[in-house]
Amino acid sequence: MKFYDSKGLPNPDRVRIALAEKGALDQVEIVQVNLWKGEHRTVEFKIKNPSVTIPLFELDNGIAISETTAITEFIDHHFEGIPLTGIGAQERAMVHMMQRRGEQKIVDAIGAYFHHATPGFGAEIEINQNREWGELHKLKTLEGMAYFDQVLTTQPYVAGENFSMADITVFTGLNFSEAYPKVMVPADCKALQAWRKRISERPSCDFVKETNIQTL
Repeated sequence: MKFYDSKGLPNPDRVRIALAEKGALDQVEIVQVNLWKGEHRTVEFKIKNPSVTIPLFELDNGIAISETTAITEFIDHHFEGIPLTGIGAQERAMVHMMQRRGEQKIVDAIGAYFHHATPGFGAEIEINQNREWGELHKLKTLEGMAYFDQVLTTQPYVAGENFSMADITVFTGLNFSEAYPKVMVPADCKALQAWRKRISERPSCDFVKETNIQTL
């Protein structure tokens, strides 16, 4: 199996952490894709993934799985180890609900700010930018941080009592937000800060400390 990665960006980092949580990083071939150079827009890559997005998971039978949540679902059910998508109907529903909120309120929001209100991946990649739209999503990111801070005042993890892919989503979104474009978690989000520190201490997240987002 192949994992098409772009280390330091939230969605591929979500897959990397999921694999590490399952102890499966050594069971896949990791292929780094340089988004700043448009390597995801080649004809060869478009054949694998018409959406031209990273991450991408290519199975041994040639099937290519895109969309981070779908890839995480595959990882969770293919490899043994800690459950990432919940156990039982209620927990699975809560994990998926909070994971989607993590995408909307943090990952997608800071992504829109990055692509529209900053140089992003550069002029050759970032076309049709709308700065006003991007700035609006900076505010949405900060609102998302406040929301998850409130959630984490009443429970240990984003979706409840257990670590899940929802935690991975919010964690990687915050890491990217602070690394670049420097939208920091507010100091008064104490529950969110404490949760983030706990998550950062998991062995699966060690690589995040070493990540150097290239050319930003």
